[in-house]
Amino acid sequence: MLQNQLKFKFLIIFFLSMLICKADEVHDANYICGKWMSTTKDYMVLVYKDGNSFKGKTLWFKNTDNTKAMDEWTDKHNPDPSLRSRKLIGLVVLNGMTYSPSSNTWENGKIYDAKSGHEYSASVQITKAGLLKVTGYWGFKFIGRSLTFNRVVN
Repeated sequence: MLQNQLKFKFLIIFFLSMLICKADEVHDANYICGKWMSTTKDYMVLVYKDGNSFKGKTLWFKNTDNTKAMDEWTDKHNPDPSLRSRKLIGLVVLNGMTYSPSSNTWENGKIYDAKSGHEYSASVQITKAGLLKVTGYWGFKFIGRSLTFNRVVN
């Protein structure tokens, strides 16, 4: 009987400690808001809340082609000809992300790749190291492509 009580108390303590640890991992949904620089230091995005979802827009990219200024580049690969004149700076590239507290991720969004003109499903998470990990995928996340970003501190 005493042994069963000890097991029960141990289980209670174990589950409470797991809840406390999990609470430390959970972020506020707005935690992804802010400026983020790619770890390759060639792209900066601003993530912001818009209604009940989160979006990201291009703030800066490394312009290696000196024939045009950065603010002259347009969305020339877009499959919709009427959108090809949109400027890349300020272009919304991450759209419709909603926070999922149970997985501590932002899901159900879309990411737009201006280099190809394709849009993919998207998932976002903050790693334990504090990096923003954005995964774009078609069909299955595990075969998607991920980009990582560091938070830009002003």
